[in-house]
Parts: sequence; C-alpha cells; structure tokens
Amino acid sequence: MRKYLLRKLGIYTLTLWVAVTLNWLLPRLMPGDPVRRMVSQVAAINPEVVHVMEDYFQRMFGLDVPMWQQYLNYWAALFRGDLGISAWMFPRPVSEIIMGALPWTLGLMIPAIGLSWIVGNRLGALAARSKWLDNTTLPVGYLLTATPYMWISILLAYLFAMQLGWFPVAFGFNPQLVPVWSWTFAWSVLQHWFLPFLSLFMVQLGGWAIGMRNMIIYELESDYANYLDSLGASRKMIRRYAFRNALLPQVTGLALQLGTVIGGALVTEIVFAYPGLGRLILNAIQNQDYFLLQGVLLFVVIGVLIANFVIDIVYVLIDPRTRTGMET
Repeated sequence: MRKYLLRKLGIYTLTLWVAVTLNWLLPRLMPGDPVRRMVSQVAAINPEVVHVMEDYFQRMFGLDVPMWQQYLNYWAALFRGDLGISAWMFPRPVSEIIMGALPWTLGLMIPAIGLSWIVGNRLGALAARSKWLDNTTLPVGYLLTATPYMWISILLAYLFAMQLGWFPVAFGFNPQLVPVWSWTFAWSVLQHWFLPFLSLFMVQLGGWAIGMRNMIIYELESDYANYLDSLGASRKMIRRYAFRNALLPQVTGLALQLGTVIGGALVTEIVFAYPGLGRLILNAIQNQDYFLLQGVLLFVVIGVLIANFVIDIVYVLIDPRTRTGMET
C-alpha cells in the first residue's frame, strides 16, 4: 500500500509540475499586455505619466526581469501561498478574488457530480433488467451525453427562464438583494442555482446510466454469474454481486470524467453569468489579466488532481483485487 501511494504521489507531483508550468507559460503567450491595458485610460488624460506608471506596474507584477527569473519567482510565490495581484481588479489579491468565487462553483459542482453519479448508476442498473426502461433510458442517455453543456444550458434558460418564467436567467442571486444570511436571500440563491445545476446533472446522468447498464449486462453474462445460477442462487443475489463489480469501472470513470465535468461547469457558469470560477476565467481573458487567469486555472488543476488521488485511494479500498496485486 505504501509503495502504491508513493508511486501515485510521484506521478501526481510530476503532473502538477507540468500543469503549473503550462499554466504559467500559456497566459504569457496570449496577445495583449495587462499593464498597457491598465494605463491605456490614463494615456488619453495625461500622456506624460504613462511611462512612469508602466515602469511602476512592471516592477509590481514582476515583469521587469527575464522570463526564467519570472518563472522561478512564480514558484517561490506559490510556496508562500501568494498568487499575485489582479490587474483587472487592482489592487485586490488573486487569492481573495478566487476564494470569493470558489464556494459558488463547489456548491454547483459537488451536488451535480454526486447526484448524477448515484442516480445514473441506479437508473442504469434498473434498465439492465427492465426492457421498457432500457428502451427509454438508452436513447435518452445517448442524446443527453452527446449534447454539449452549453446547448443544454441555453435550452434550459430559454424554456424555463425566458418562456415560462419559472426561474431567473442569470446571476447567483437577485442583484437587488444584499448578501446576508436570510431566508429571502437563501431562496434567491436556490432559484438561481437550479438551472445551472440541472444542466450539469442532465448531461452527466446519461453517461453514467449507459455505462452502468452496459456493465451490468456484461457482468450478468460472466462465468461467475452463470456458476451462481447453476448452484441455485437467487437472481437478487446475483444482481447484487453484478452491481458491485460493475460499480468499480464507474469509480474509475468518475476520476476520468472530473476534468470534463469541471470544464462543463465553467462553460455553464458563463452561460448563466453565475459568479463562480468560470465567470472569473471569462473576465480574466477579456481584461487580459493573466495573473487572475493562471490563479483560477491553478485551482482547477489542483482540485482535479486531488480528487483523482482520493478516488485512487478509494478504489484500492473497495477492490480487493488491487490490494492482492500489491502484495504480489
């Protein structure tokens, strides 16, 4: 177990280093200069101070040194927990801005991922032994899985918000309310949360249902299922063993799908103007604030790696064959 965890930890550490390096490099390859954008408004009023302000901000953001030194300074700042200062919302720290948006993204993603995985697996298991449910689940599941997150979000916003008026179309809460702990504010947050959650839930639900349905059918036709049936075991017991074995690939699939789910969540937040990390990424790109952009992407990368590492540990605990392989 220790060797397995150390090997996995080494792989994730290497992955983190590559991801952080690309996260630092790619925004700097984007066209535009955040410092010049900051001083562009001053240039029309007082052109004489433009060069002074540019030099000041270049030193403040650490852009007055060679690229290799910027890279080393970036790693040194990360070890101190410093993500820098936002150029778009100057002089607010990037970490403060991200921590303000992170609860909205987590509150949207965790229920969508968890409920879609649980409901999808149960629905797929039922469809594997019910013909009419299988004929319904399979085509609907393929349709939902093939539909991009953005399309589902736009359709839900058009139908339930713009046409029926049941839910608000944008934002995380009513802009006329003050963010305080009250039933009115909580109800407004819940109303604005539902459509983004539903779009993520629907797309993921179809994939989990199809995957579990196919795995259950495969397990019910395997040798151990036929052997148990020949011994006179009940169908209920055979299906219970089949469900447990079919659940293992679904756990692996959950780890593989986390990156896709997070990407879909960010796109969904942009469609609904939801105040999460996706909205921050859009604003950072529009305002050429690659300090904020690399900070948000760093949080996303670290979150995906941590979740995958936890799932790897869970997989070892729930699959005895993995522990047996470690011992040999």
